[in-house]
Amino acid sequence: MNIPLVDLAAQQAEIADEVRAGLDEVFATTAFIGGPAVARFEAAYASYVEVGHVVGVANGTDALELAYRAAGVTRGGEVVVPANTFIATAEAVSRIGAVPVPVDVDPEHLLMDPAAVRAAVGPRTQAIVPVHLFGQVAPVDEIGKIAADAGVPMIEDAAQSQGARHNGRAAGSFGLAAGTSFYPGKNLGAAGDAGAVLSSDADVARQVRVLAAHGSAHKYDHEVVGVNSRLDAVQAVVLSAKLKRLDAWNAARRAAAARYAELLDGVDGVRAPVSAEGNEDVWHLYVVQVDERDRVLATLNAAGIGAGIHYPTPIHLTGAYESLGFGTGSFPVAEAAAERILSLPLYPHLTAGQQERVVEVLAQAVR
Repeated sequence: MNIPLVDLAAQQAEIADEVRAGLDEVFATTAFIGGPAVARFEAAYASYVEVGHVVGVANGTDALELAYRAAGVTRGGEVVVPANTFIATAEAVSRIGAVPVPVDVDPEHLLMDPAAVRAAVGPRTQAIVPVHLFGQVAPVDEIGKIAADAGVPMIEDAAQSQGARHNGRAAGSFGLAAGTSFYPGKNLGAAGDAGAVLSSDADVARQVRVLAAHGSAHKYDHEVVGVNSRLDAVQAVVLSAKLKRLDAWNAARRAAAARYAELLDGVDGVRAPVSAEGNEDVWHLYVVQVDERDRVLATLNAAGIGAGIHYPTPIHLTGAYESLGFGTGSFPVAEAAAERILSLPLYPHLTAGQQERVVEVLAQAVR
């Protein structure tokens, strides 16, 4: 039995007819850039997350950079980010000419540690960026207070958390703005690269829209130096179809996560993830911790199970950020976790039988 880490074919089968009809409309009207399909998706997603504005852009990294820029991050400023995240969180800071300041994460959820954030805030800090990693909501209440006390914006990296909530409120709606990714494997994924900036601040949303269109609100009237980063209509059609099914798919992910927790109960050598109080997580990834992770991963893969690692190297230990000067031992929780984390297959159409097989092989591997 081959069990992939992600199964996008099953999702595509559900939406195929609706997407085909939407694409027929796009091609018939030739509204490829902007147009009704993009406007409909932006409005629908804004309503779903309960924010005032959604601006579709080309990808999640652009979304973060544009959100940072619109929030006031400038060359030479500092932006506090977690050490345990995909590199795009920091990369978008560097693309502005600002400096990412990594901090450690908490040992239970591997999310940005508020105490570490408070210690890292200084006179050059221009933003704080909690990451809703693995589909969990980061500790936004505490981090939001730290940001408010420091007089800087909180910008959410919501690339892995479409549909997640904390105390009933959607991830992506807590900060001044949020950047999200619709990379195909996300809970809400396009048929290629796509992203969006979310904000309830009309000025921030306008700045993002201007920056993403060559710095122009009106053709050939360029207010600032911008970029070319727009959500195309083909991706908007796919996203609109999937958005209608997102809650059901996330419920299936939660059921699968609960099943894993039950199957793993009593399996020595495997630490299963848990949700923080008040969170309704969406399990973009189901990340366990094991000793001898690389050997265990190889055993799973050899058995046809598509397990993976998210992420093997904390950002401060990558070659890209060697210049920051943080060596091994700088952020011990993130570094220790990077040696032990293992992502198990999890997607809406994962069956109970497949999960039983995953846990069977995993239990054998950790013995």
